[in-house]
Amino acid sequence: MSDAPQETPDAPKPPPSPEEITRKLEDFIKNSLGGQVVFSRIEGHDLSSTPESQDAAPQTTEEDTSQAFEFKSKPADIKAYLDRFVIRQDEAKKVLATAVCDHYHHARMLRENRAQKGVPLLEFTKQNVIITGPTGVGKTYLVKHIADLIGVPFVKADATKFSETGYVGGDVDDLVRDLVAKANGNVALAEHGIIYLDEIDKLATGGEGRVGRDVSGRGVQTALLKLMEETEVPLYAPNDIRSQMQMMFDTRKGRTGREVVNTRNILFIVSGAFSGMEKIIEKRQSKASIGFGAAMAEKPAADELFRQARTQDFKDYGFEAEFIGRLPVRVFCETLTADDLFQIMKHSEGSLIRQYEREFHAYGVRATFEDEALRAVAVTAAEEKTGARGLVTAWEKVLRDFKFELPSLGLAELIVNSDLVKDTASALERCRVEALSQPATRNQPEVSEFATHFAAAHGLTLVFQEEATRALKERAQREGCAVDTLCARLFKDFPFGLQLVSRSSGQTVFDLTKESVEQPDQFLSHLVVSSYRQPEPTSISDTYGS
Repeated sequence: MSDAPQETPDAPKPPPSPEEITRKLEDFIKNSLGGQVVFSRIEGHDLSSTPESQDAAPQTTEEDTSQAFEFKSKPADIKAYLDRFVIRQDEAKKVLATAVCDHYHHARMLRENRAQKGVPLLEFTKQNVIITGPTGVGKTYLVKHIADLIGVPFVKADATKFSETGYVGGDVDDLVRDLVAKANGNVALAEHGIIYLDEIDKLATGGEGRVGRDVSGRGVQTALLKLMEETEVPLYAPNDIRSQMQMMFDTRKGRTGREVVNTRNILFIVSGAFSGMEKIIEKRQSKASIGFGAAMAEKPAADELFRQARTQDFKDYGFEAEFIGRLPVRVFCETLTADDLFQIMKHSEGSLIRQYEREFHAYGVRATFEDEALRAVAVTAAEEKTGARGLVTAWEKVLRDFKFELPSLGLAELIVNSDLVKDTASALERCRVEALSQPATRNQPEVSEFATHFAAAHGLTLVFQEEATRALKERAQREGCAVDTLCARLFKDFPFGLQLVSRSSGQTVFDLTKESVEQPDQFLSHLVVSSYRQPEPTSISDTYGS
């Protein structure tokens, strides 16, 4: 007979989890309708969370926003922060910083005004922003770092993923719900977030002399209108089974918080490359200059044309007048030159070079990038005409073979200079030859640096024997990490243990052997035990003294 417990027929079965119910409903409807149903997934709503975690979720009101979010930044402060990450684009930084400050100061004044009784309500026009400029010039980077600085939830999406209500595709209201998810359910904080829509130019319908998106692009523009002004979005999507089930379970758990999100204080920023609009602007200017007194002028550059964009130009491009009217603040990001790309690599805190340095360091290789190499790659990247994104393409072509082979060659350092950039094959061959001639102690600089820092921090001297250095090299290669990182991990308990040894025996210099690398805990334990073991007496005089 089996020892497994037998379930009695009358034993109550545990109720299915919300996740199980949702899955069964989805399978049933899909099978019944031939798999033509699309279920949207709203991030941040976890149907499988425990009742305790759901009951503990904080419910916020508009009055709580003053505690959840307090805006104190000034335009100059925001621009100074952006200067650390985004090179050039000074005019765009100033306009964005000013618009953001105006928006959140107005939101604060509105909140204070509504809290007062008997006072006329204030009104203000939302300063939503439209950013134009070629790809890779930092449009997304600017908005992301503004949101990071002021501490509000930030949602980014591509406009192309949305469709008019009733068609397959995303619902623009989901952007607002995503803000709530990013704010960990804090509706009041989400109502002061930033929604950023990229590739907004793809929503343009067929404008003057161009082929645009089908009519659904106009429907998405219309759907965005109410969001960009002021409306209330249901916290639970009415047409989504998963969201409605979440509402049902929340109601049963007694969670009766706010069920709508007001978009009055949400800042909307949209951007796009708007390829081809410069021709519309040029055509408008050409018509205006026709006449006997018109002077011959040089054809303006694309950047200069975009700075002179008007509302009519956006309408001719394929945007509804009401839609473009909801975006009164217009920002243009300039095309990046080769020198700009060099400055990005050299000075930006988010430089791609820092990323490559970390990647090589993970294998114990110290990569050094010389300025001439940066300038050479900047010229190549500028030819890609994809802005800062071209840097990734150019560098991957230069470094792909080095990233593949150097972790196995065991070299301690890689100098990335102009010669390496111009002739990667010859430079890689030199690395192979150098690796064959390197002694086993090639990691001595990293080991010595660790010993120096250890002595400065703890007053104890570590002397790594050659066998220990060789063992560190082999283990670092085997585990795929840098030598200094390995030392910090292996010898993390040595400061405390060696201090005990020093107090007991007075010893301050310690020789580290191969055993200290292979079995650091046993090695340290042996030192500590040996330091407290008294020598055996060898004569009467040793026992009682002379």
